[in-house]
Amino acid sequence: MSGAAPAGVEWVVEAFGCEPAALRDPRALGALVDELVATLALRPVAPAHWHQFPGPAGVTGLVLLAESHLALHTFPEHGSCCLNLFCCVPRAEWDWAAGLTRHLGATRVAVRRLARAYAPADADAAAEPALA
Repeated sequence: MSGAAPAGVEWVVEAFGCEPAALRDPRALGALVDELVATLALRPVAPAHWHQFPGPAGVTGLVLLAESHLALHTFPEHGSCCLNLFCCVPRAEWDWAAGLTRHLGATRVAVRRLARAYAPADADAAAEPALA
């Protein structure tokens, strides 16, 4: 079989210059996650799971999706948030900069979009030995 294998998409996102209070607030982060889920038509298989670290530290959140996962971790002491969204089927692009500015007050957003293949693109690649 030749041609491109079906692929999902993964976004690795860093938001900087965020409001520290928003980065410590599971409700604010929940609103961000809710918007992502609704806008991208994601399908959570369970409620979001949140862990708030003590004192002025941040929050870690995870949403298990039928499509894979959405994870985030905040660093209020640095004004930053790191997010990872993996979908096993392609999704429309979300305006990360606008959304993270709206929800977290981000002043700079870096986005890496990765196409994720599930199988080699052609039969020749399938015959290559696996890395040890």
